[in-house]
Amino acid sequence: MQKTANTLSKNIRAKSVAVLNRHLAATIDLHAQVKQAHWNVRGPTFIAIHELFDKVADAVEGHSDTIAERAGALGGTAEGTVQTAVEHSFLGRYRLGIADAEAHIAAVTTALATFGESARNAIDETATFGDADTSDVFTEISRGIDQQLWLVESHRQP
Repeated sequence: MQKTANTLSKNIRAKSVAVLNRHLAATIDLHAQVKQAHWNVRGPTFIAIHELFDKVADAVEGHSDTIAERAGALGGTAEGTVQTAVEHSFLGRYRLGIADAEAHIAAVTTALATFGESARNAIDETATFGDADTSDVFTEISRGIDQQLWLVESHRQP
């Protein structure tokens, strides 16, 4: 931990940074998974899904910046390398070789839902530490992920 004038205790800051870095790894993975879908989707709804996945990836990338910057603001180090993401992401592995739009939509839906659930858990976890601001960051991210999930799920076949 870096020295900072932040008035949260070092213990609280360290706990929050650990939660933030766990989610940073997952957002890097999530971004890559959505881009994988974006690059490889095929089918009659190609352009709509291709463009949707690009927008979802942009939103997820924004969340990774928010997470990393909060870790830095707490005096921590944002652990945002691809190697760290591979080691620490809690998301399931994205299956390669799929092209069908429905299969990509299902895979992205699962990844978004998994991340969203973890973000909601992080709201309570960081609040328990006494870090209301990091809890608020996760509230914002949870809301954003839920919106992206809604947009992607809306393209699923009934």
